[in-house]
Amino acid sequence: MLQLIDLTLHRGDRVLFERLNLTIHAGHKVGVVGRNGVGKTTLFELIRRRLLPEEGEVVRPASWRLAGLEQNVAPSPRSALDFVLDGDARLREVEAAIAEAEHSGNDEALGALYSALEDVGGYDAHARAGEILGGLGFGKDDFDKAHRAFSGGWRIRLNLARALMAPADLLLLDEPTNHLDLEATLWLETWLRKCRATLAMIAHDRDFLDKTVQEIVHLRDGRADLYTGNYSGFERQRALALTRQEAVYKKQQLRVEEIRRFVDRFRAKASKAKQVQSRLKALDRMDLVAPLHAESPYRFEFTQPRKISNPILQLDGASLGYDGKAVLEDTTLRVYPNDRIGVLGANGAGKTTLLRCLAGELEPLQGALTRGRHSAVGYFAQHQLESLDLNRTPLDHMDERGFGSQEALDYLGGWGFGGDDVRRRARTFSGGEKARLVLAIIACQEPAVLVLDEPTNHLDLDMREALALALQQYQGALLLVSHDRHLLRRCVDLLWLVAAGSVQRFSDDLDAYTALPAASRAVAGQSRLSREGRGRGSPQRRSARPLQRKQRVLETQIDAHSKRVAELERRLADTSVHGQANQLASLVREREQAAQAVQRSEQAWLALQEELDRIGAP
Repeated sequence: MLQLIDLTLHRGDRVLFERLNLTIHAGHKVGVVGRNGVGKTTLFELIRRRLLPEEGEVVRPASWRLAGLEQNVAPSPRSALDFVLDGDARLREVEAAIAEAEHSGNDEALGALYSALEDVGGYDAHARAGEILGGLGFGKDDFDKAHRAFSGGWRIRLNLARALMAPADLLLLDEPTNHLDLEATLWLETWLRKCRATLAMIAHDRDFLDKTVQEIVHLRDGRADLYTGNYSGFERQRALALTRQEAVYKKQQLRVEEIRRFVDRFRAKASKAKQVQSRLKALDRMDLVAPLHAESPYRFEFTQPRKISNPILQLDGASLGYDGKAVLEDTTLRVYPNDRIGVLGANGAGKTTLLRCLAGELEPLQGALTRGRHSAVGYFAQHQLESLDLNRTPLDHMDERGFGSQEALDYLGGWGFGGDDVRRRARTFSGGEKARLVLAIIACQEPAVLVLDEPTNHLDLDMREALALALQQYQGALLLVSHDRHLLRRCVDLLWLVAAGSVQRFSDDLDAYTALPAASRAVAGQSRLSREGRGRGSPQRRSARPLQRKQRVLETQIDAHSKRVAELERRLADTSVHGQANQLASLVREREQAAQAVQRSEQAWLALQEELDRIGAP
């Protein structure tokens, strides 16, 4: 087993760990969670003995082989395949010894060495490395490409492949899903479930944790608390503990109220659509874990569009690609004001190409992209983190956008920038801090449509939760590419599949998509997005418009009535009114009337949705 005994470590004046104790048993798979800055990566450095504690010790069996994901590896001239094979140090030792024996003609040694090569799996090593590379999204043409020729994100994937290639009794993975797409994340999930090594993993993807670990280590206040079960089980256990603390309870109630407003809003959309039902289930469970998120330091929202075109964006017969070579062909689609679209597809299929075109960064090779008059795009992509002016501070960016001093401090505080952080230059920021700053800049620009390409890379679990809530509040259109399935379930109602050079509508839900074998997912789309299916002048669209307008009015009414219910419940919770019989009775009546108004509006909305389903409206 691995034991951390009475570990103490300081960072300057701050206590990072104070007499921390933790035991991880052989063969167990453990997820390590906690807010940014609590010491998750430092804990791994202590386990690897790259860092020594001020007090205490790390005890692990002398025979254990350790492998880990390196975040920073110098660019290498080695080919991708050789770089990954280098992860198996014993294999390379035996291969080098064989080469030396063959060169010297030492036939006596060769017999033993070839036996050793078989023992270390040398005869199928290339096949294993190829399987790992393929699972992580590399094509066969990439195998001979030099490690240093890949971009930063792809080099991280190669680092991960190298760690998975290494024979290990203890495997340490620090945010392995960063820079992975959904397809590679699903493959890694399967690989880790089959892995026999003891696993300790830092991750911020709750679905990924739920599928791969059986215990959670929660780092907080200088200590490590071990919970049995996956991440969802940890949430429930932690939430129950927090509700017993009076100091947290009041904050919990405010958070629960906020969450219930969303539940009420989307409960009205509980039609037969599997996507809506899946999303509603995710919302319904939130009040069970509300106390956990009541502690979150993030409180923000996206500014709502003042005006929005209908449609916002439209592609007609478009070919999209680079240097005259099309990745997507004959693409015709529309983005309407209330669309909440998740974009799926294998690596290289064209998801980012599609989003870059819709965001205005890439012109069609053929065909037309038409933008409505009110179609401002808020575009988030990983390359924007590097395009930040590294010499500017968060306050500089807010000043540039007309924020007053206190207004900027309040706004940035909601995004987790407090104290000296608001005056730090962006060059000193971590990947997560840069991502939060880019999202904060986008959020204040009143976009008509948000186009988000893997927005959760580097974001911790609290920030992902806050982002999901903000996207639910946002009233413009949303196009989202993400390997975070929890975020997709919470925020999208419609799935597009990019595959085989086209954009298709996936008619089932996300769980059905991820349950498909990888080869089947590439051809799983149905109902090709075409002029007939999504065109501006289609009969279904013309019939649907007045019904959808009525739905939008009802949604506004539901929101207003729900807020009234929440306000009245807050007043009823005030014990000072309990002794005033007349006032109490009046509040109870008003609350009942407001609740009935919500119910009537929901029923009217459902009736309209049934009619839309009947006519086959897109």
